[in-house]
Amino acid sequence: MADHRSTAGSYIPYDGLPPLHVRETALPHLHPYAPISPGRYITPGGGRLTIATTTAHHQITLDHLGCDAQTSEPKEAAFKQLALAAEGRCLRAGCKHRARFSVGNVYRGFQVRRGSIELSAFMRALLAIELGDFGPATRLFDETSSTVGAPLASPGRSGLQPTS
Repeated sequence: MADHRSTAGSYIPYDGLPPLHVRETALPHLHPYAPISPGRYITPGGGRLTIATTTAHHQITLDHLGCDAQTSEPKEAAFKQLALAAEGRCLRAGCKHRARFSVGNVYRGFQVRRGSIELSAFMRALLAIELGDFGPATRLFDETSSTVGAPLASPGRSGLQPTS
């Protein structure tokens, strides 16, 4: 087994996924239809997913370090569309934040208003994008666009705040 070194330590190939840090190999694998709860997971597409919950939002971070397949142009557009769907629900609820998205990067952050999009529906759309199915993200975006009343920024336009 090859051992990769970085400033964070050893990374190893794991279970057919992109290289993971040795500490990450113990993380549970998240199945798209499994119950979703706050915590840290490995996704079917090889991403590292963290879900945290505040009183108003679910904070979701996903990184695909070492997995260039997750940064293709169609997947970038779908991840952005999913971020816009969540932002539309927040706008309707009066939240002041803007959707966060990072183009051309392997690290993505999402804020999903509690009580707007079901966490399980959002997570299934997120995981479907990883596996190449953009339909669930498109459906959430279309539903949000029609319920907010005003057109949201299209996935091709940059209406999102970059993350650092």
